[in-house]
Amino acid sequence: MKKQMIISVMSKDRPGIIADITGAIYHLEGDLADLNQSVLCGYLNMILIATFDAEVTPEDVMARISHIKTPVKFEVSIKVMDQPIDVCHFPLPSETYIMTALGKNKSGLVYSVSQFCYEHNINIRDLATTLRGDQYTMILQLDLSQVDSLAKVQEDLVEFSNTTGLNVMMQHNDIFQATHEVTLH
Repeated sequence: MKKQMIISVMSKDRPGIIADITGAIYHLEGDLADLNQSVLCGYLNMILIATFDAEVTPEDVMARISHIKTPVKFEVSIKVMDQPIDVCHFPLPSETYIMTALGKNKSGLVYSVSQFCYEHNINIRDLATTLRGDQYTMILQLDLSQVDSLAKVQEDLVEFSNTTGLNVMMQHNDIFQATHEVTLH
């Protein structure tokens, strides 16, 4: 029987961290199912799902990671899943939208956007923000499958944009993908 674990790693960023962590999983004969990582202000944060043989424990994974020769310290959290997640069965909802919000930096921008989403029964699936000078940018992947009226959300979004001073745009994920697709030849 297999055992699935969610592993979270945070550390000061440097080249090779992903190779080190996935190498530790590989050496324990783990099967990496999904991984998401980002670097924020010089710190890497990674979360991944891996499946191991039943006899592999979180302590085994922690020991393997702790033996990585590195000048930076890894902060690691491991959760064994009671019910395995079938990663392949989590496609994007059909009502997935991309929202961008741009504006002058001020306190509470992420709160106000996330509160808007909450009040309209919109689930935030992914969120990235960037501050460059005094300009704040947010990109959100949203699930609108629980929204009663897209027209009402769009109408309220115009008012929200005017009130907050943010330039907010929302479009269906399919349109976003089609207009922002980069092909490598």
